[in-house]
Amino acid sequence: MATPVDPSAAPIAPAAPVAPAAAAALPRWHGALLPSDLREQRGGKRSARDWIVDVTMFVLALLIGALILSETSGQLSDERIALDILLGLIACSSLWLRRSHPFGIALFTGVIGIAFSMAAGAGLVAYFGAVLRVSPRAIGALTLLALGAAFLTPLLYDNPESYLFEVSFGLLVTAIALGWGLFVRAQRELVRSLHDRAAQLQSEQRLRVEQAREAERRRIAREMHDVLAHRISLLSLHAGALEFRPDAPREEISEAAGVVRATAHAALEDLRDVIGVLRDDDGEAEAGMPEPPQPTLAQVPALVQESRDAGMRVRCGIDLGGRERDALPDTLGRTVYRVVQEGLTNARKHAPGAAVEVEIAAAEDPDRLVVAVLSRRSVVAVAAAEPLPGAGTGLVGLAERVTLAGGELEHGPDARGDFRLLATLPLAAARGDGR
Repeated sequence: MATPVDPSAAPIAPAAPVAPAAAAALPRWHGALLPSDLREQRGGKRSARDWIVDVTMFVLALLIGALILSETSGQLSDERIALDILLGLIACSSLWLRRSHPFGIALFTGVIGIAFSMAAGAGLVAYFGAVLRVSPRAIGALTLLALGAAFLTPLLYDNPESYLFEVSFGLLVTAIALGWGLFVRAQRELVRSLHDRAAQLQSEQRLRVEQAREAERRRIAREMHDVLAHRISLLSLHAGALEFRPDAPREEISEAAGVVRATAHAALEDLRDVIGVLRDDDGEAEAGMPEPPQPTLAQVPALVQESRDAGMRVRCGIDLGGRERDALPDTLGRTVYRVVQEGLTNARKHAPGAAVEVEIAAAEDPDRLVVAVLSRRSVVAVAAAEPLPGAGTGLVGLAERVTLAGGELEHGPDARGDFRLLATLPLAAARGDGR
C-alpha cells in the first residue's frame, strides 16, 4: 500500500493522468468528456472534448484579436496592420500546442500581444491554459506579464482619455482569467484525487482478495497433507507388511488386506472432503451443505489406536491437569490432533519400527498445554519397502498452524538422537481457524 503524502508539504504539480484502473472503469461517454490531462499521458491523443475546446478557443482568440485590431486600426499603417494580422494568426495557431508547452506558448503570445492587437486574444487564452497546468511560480511570472501588458499596451496608442478605462479593463480580464483558471484547476485536481483514490481502493481490494485466496490455498494444502499423508502412510505400512511376508498365514493376509481396503476407503473419503472445499470455492457445492466435523482432542486416542493396529509401538498419555477434554476449545483440540497426527506420520515415514511416545499434558504454566511426540531411535534394522518421500512441507504447515493458534513449535533430534516434535499451546481460544 502506498504511503500517504501530506498535500500541504508538496508543491502543486502539473496535472497527472488518472490511473489506468480508474480510467478503465469510467463509462465511455464519460471518458470522452474528460480532458486528455485526466485520461492519458501528456502529449497523448486529444479527446473529443479537447477538439471541441481547442477549436472554440482558436475561434475565440481570433474574434478577440480582430475586435481589438478594429478598434486600433485607425492609428496604424497598412503595413503595420498586415504585420499585426500575420503575427496574430501565428499566435492563434500556436494555441494548438498550449497543452504540451503551456508556459512557452503563454509567454510567446503574451509578449507579442503587448504590441500587436491581433495576438491579444491568443495571449489571454494561452494564459488561462497555463494557469491550469504550470507551477505556482510560473503562474506568478505570467501574471506579472499580463499585468504589465495591461499598463503598457494602452500607452502604444494615442488615446490618453481612455487610458484609465483600458488599464482597468485589462486588469479585470486578467483577474477573471486567473480566478477561473484556478477554479478549474482545483476542480480537476479534485477529480484526479477521487479517481486516484478509487484506483487505490481497487488495488487494495485486489490485494485483499489475493491474500485471502493464498491463505485458503495454504489451508487446503495443510489439510491435504495432514489428512492424506496420514492415511497413505498407513496404507504403505500395511502394503509393505504384505510384501515383506508373502508366506504369512491366510488369516493374517486377509486381515491385512481388509485393513488396506478400509484405509484406502478412508483416504478416499478424506480426499472427497478436501475436494469438496475446492469445489465450494467455485460455487459447485450444494447450497447449505454443512462442513464435515473436524477432529479434536477427543479423537486422539482413536488416532493412536489406528497406528497401533498398523503395527506401530505407540504409548500415549493425556494429562490435562484436572481439566475435562470437552472443556478445551475446539480450535485448540484440532491443533493438538494435527500435531499428534504429523508426529505419527513422520515416524512411520522416516523411522519405521521405532517406538513412539505421545504426551499431552499441562505445562508448568497453568495457561499452557504441551504436546510432545517422541520417536525413539530404532536399534533394530527394519526391512521395509522403498522409503516414503518427504520434503518437510508437513512441518512447515504445522508450524504455521501452531503459530496461528498462538503457540510455538520445536522439532529436531535431542541429545540421545531421538526425534522430538514439541508444541506449546495456550489454553485459550486459538486465533486462527484451527483446521
